[in-house]
Amino acid sequence: MARFFDVHPENPQARSIAQAVDLLRNGGLLAYPTDSCYALGAQIGNKEAMDRIRAIRKLDDKHHFTLVCKDFAQLGQYVEVNNMVFRNIKAVTPGSYTFILPATKEVPRRLMNAKKKTIGVRIPDNPVVQALLEELGEPILSSTLLLPGEEEPMTQGWEIKEALDHVVDGVIDSGECGIEPTTVIDYSSGEAVIARVGLGDPSRFE
Repeated sequence: MARFFDVHPENPQARSIAQAVDLLRNGGLLAYPTDSCYALGAQIGNKEAMDRIRAIRKLDDKHHFTLVCKDFAQLGQYVEVNNMVFRNIKAVTPGSYTFILPATKEVPRRLMNAKKKTIGVRIPDNPVVQALLEELGEPILSSTLLLPGEEEPMTQGWEIKEALDHVVDGVIDSGECGIEPTTVIDYSSGEAVIARVGLGDPSRFE
């Protein structure tokens, strides 16, 4: 059974955050809210948890996983960003955007897109996620919690616990979460390509 963490959305309790991070460090898979919608998260080096995310979502090897980062200092360790791209990303983060960029050698090969050697990165505007990242000290390997055959993600922690109780190890509930995923901007070619329109305003990348 998954552990259930009832966390305040603006002032997350340090004890609950520490317990959730311990779960990640011990190889667990966590369902957690973001500034867009719920995500499945694990530690970067946790291959088993990554395979579990693939199984839950029925993903193929073309899927871009996302490294959810605390800030630009952390993001810059995992992706290559030139000055123009840096300025464009800086202008809209933290926020509901995911950026696909060339991965650095810090990213395990299995996490990259097999063909393009890219990875998704984002800096969310959410106190609960920021608290998790502060406690963990590294990005969270993540994927939107959208189940196969469903058009919209689940929005409530309790319903996620009911549905995924035996396939995840923990669920954080901090109240109603959104249904719209991030806007995805693909910089793998060097130019901004809007790969998915979501919660973040795409107009500045058009």
